[in-house]
Amino acid sequence: MTSSLCITIRFLDPSPSFHGKSDGEEPEWPPSPLRLFQALVDGAASRWRNAQFNEHAAPALEWFQSNQKVTVVAPTHKTGIPFRTAVPNNDLDVWAGPVSKGNVPKKQPNELKTLKQVRPTHLLGDTLHYLFPLPNEQCPHLETLQSAARSITHLGWGIDMVVGDAAVITSDEADKLPGHRWRETPTGGVPLRVPMAGTLDDLMRKHQDFLQRISEDGFRPVPPLRAFRVARYHSATVASSGLLARPWCAFGILKPDFSRNAAFSTVRRTRDVAAWVRHATADIYQEMPECLSFVHGHDAEGNQLRGPDAENRLMFLPLPTINHGLGRVESIRRVLIAAPPGDTKSIDFIRRRLASHELHTPDGGVVGVLNHMPAGDWVVKQYTGVSRVWSTVTPVILPGHDDHDHKKAEDLLRKAFRQAGYSAELVGQLGLEWRQVGFRAGVELPRRYEVPANLKKYPAWHVRVRFPQAVGGPMAVGAGRYRGLGLFAGERSA
Repeated sequence: MTSSLCITIRFLDPSPSFHGKSDGEEPEWPPSPLRLFQALVDGAASRWRNAQFNEHAAPALEWFQSNQKVTVVAPTHKTGIPFRTAVPNNDLDVWAGPVSKGNVPKKQPNELKTLKQVRPTHLLGDTLHYLFPLPNEQCPHLETLQSAARSITHLGWGIDMVVGDAAVITSDEADKLPGHRWRETPTGGVPLRVPMAGTLDDLMRKHQDFLQRISEDGFRPVPPLRAFRVARYHSATVASSGLLARPWCAFGILKPDFSRNAAFSTVRRTRDVAAWVRHATADIYQEMPECLSFVHGHDAEGNQLRGPDAENRLMFLPLPTINHGLGRVESIRRVLIAAPPGDTKSIDFIRRRLASHELHTPDGGVVGVLNHMPAGDWVVKQYTGVSRVWSTVTPVILPGHDDHDHKKAEDLLRKAFRQAGYSAELVGQLGLEWRQVGFRAGVELPRRYEVPANLKKYPAWHVRVRFPQAVGGPMAVGAGRYRGLGLFAGERSA
């Protein structure tokens, strides 16, 4: 079992955002390994001064900078809308020039302002992990690196306040860390700066140049950092910074006598299975009535949720079996429950409490028992795995009327993806196909599916979507996405 040095960074803001920029003033995500290294150097310099730094910190940092293969485990993110704000202007030439000639400047330094564009990266989670493999299973400078990590105060801008820590963890522990895994890739991905042998010396050189930038000979510009390399990083579960991943848990449905798996018609029973599981979930929340809107999607008076809280609810997704050999869509024998992005606590609660719970029809009959399903189940992986191309197993119900117009149908489909949490930037890049005949064997025409009464008036289509890069599930879009309609599975040939 291999081990890794794990440096953990946790943002302190209750609604964390990151403001670091990459080359070209573009938002940087994930925060680069070089940015972490600079934060470590800053933390070490704050803890150990002068000779102590050279004695204690320098050997550890020199060892650290040579560790090439870094994996970044980062939470789901979404690039914010840029805005401009007035900030103090650090260039005092405007003020110092007239003063040097004996003139009184029109403005004092605190009155000098400049416009600065801000484009935050919003995080659905607050923790980053940087994993550095340990070839010999040993970290010779762990204590020093722990102390340096615990001295980190910022990552990015000054407002990006964080705390840090370091530990050696096993590969099994690393695999359980929540978040998207960003790894180096030969092509594609996003460019990130990475430290290398000589980066520490170059940082110290740059610091000295900064201290000596003003002398009797005037101002001397500080040369930029030169000792680093640029690597391209890619995450198979993130698409163009626009995907909001939902945590989930899955259950098999057993017959009431536990004799074997129950099976329900995908065409006639998708709506009903979703309702049964929703009511079973409501039962485990009975002691928390304030959470029932999170389950049902409506308030205490039965009105559908509106406004910013409308999407803060669970998705109940019956999973039609996909035949392993034929790829054919068959009966429902499993169900998946997905929470809003980042809400792992609710999923952990549901996973613990809902196992062995009975499913009841409105008249009180027992139609099945829920049995915890492992994440590695082959059918579940068809809905939660990674693929560039996804196609429907149940039809997408459009969020409006297309009036039999091709352009309106496309606009409504893209709207459906935006409503499902995908960024407008990503939605604009999607390749979409839609038709009445399904893209998979075993699916029926959309009009044959039983849908909730309030959705029958809207058109429905089978859809195939191509993303610019591979993304992970679960994926459900359209007006019926919380009740098992508009459910996609990844295509194995993608």
